[in-house]
Amino acid sequence: MSLDLNDPELEFSDLVYAYQSWVMAVINDEKLDSEDKLLNDDITEDALNSMRFLSGEVTSAIETSLARVYDVDADELANLLFPEE
Repeated sequence: MSLDLNDPELEFSDLVYAYQSWVMAVINDEKLDSEDKLLNDDITEDALNSMRFLSGEVTSAIETSLARVYDVDADELANLLFPEE
């Protein structure tokens, strides 16, 4: 699913889902011993587009929640998501 930001049916939950999918794909690919790689350009593009509309509090809550679920250090996750910062 690729986000269509011009779609009038696009909902907040779609933006959250796109960002959440990206965080989970990064965790899967970088931290879990999974043979299946999930991260692709579409997931990354959708997440970056959704970030334009999601507040920092929302993206931080998603990251914190998923870090806890997958037992990943929050700082380490931030470095995986945003390595240049």
